[in-house]
Amino acid sequence: MHRDDEASTAFEFAPIGLVLSHRRVVVRCNAQMCQMFGYTRAELEGQSLSRLYPTHEEFDRIGAIGLERMRRENFYVDERIMKRHDETQFWCRVRGQSLTPENPFEQAIWSFADISAARPIVNLTRRERQIAMHMAEGLTSKEIARLLGISHRTVEAHRARLHAKLDARNTAECIARITGLPQ
Repeated sequence: MHRDDEASTAFEFAPIGLVLSHRRVVVRCNAQMCQMFGYTRAELEGQSLSRLYPTHEEFDRIGAIGLERMRRENFYVDERIMKRHDETQFWCRVRGQSLTPENPFEQAIWSFADISAARPIVNLTRRERQIAMHMAEGLTSKEIARLLGISHRTVEAHRARLHAKLDARNTAECIARITGLPQ
């Protein structure tokens, strides 16, 4: 088998969703990506990655965070809630690697892994999802507040609601439920 054929086969049959993007538009995606999100290849290729996010605001916000990290480190990793074609939401681990370090979103490769079996969906507001994502990264309320441009007391109020929604007695238990770690 020719080296280009091997690379193409590896991309197509990888056990995780893969996307080659140009300016946050899907250029090419693999079969697992289509299956995970419930789209056909024709419905994804040529389309903005924004259709995979719960809201366009989250696409913009996470894009700004990702762009900053990719400018510093040339890669990006997070776990976030994504949206399938049928509008259902699920937890997804996303990793990105820029192919153009001087302009990270010009061309990038992304992997998507469905982690919903380990992390069930709870009906959260957009702000609660933001705070949950940052809590899972280990940030304090003050750090989250600075990132989001809100007061740390507002973050604390959202954290209290997260504890209640996740039936968590303390922060460690809340983070374990957010991240899907066994308790």
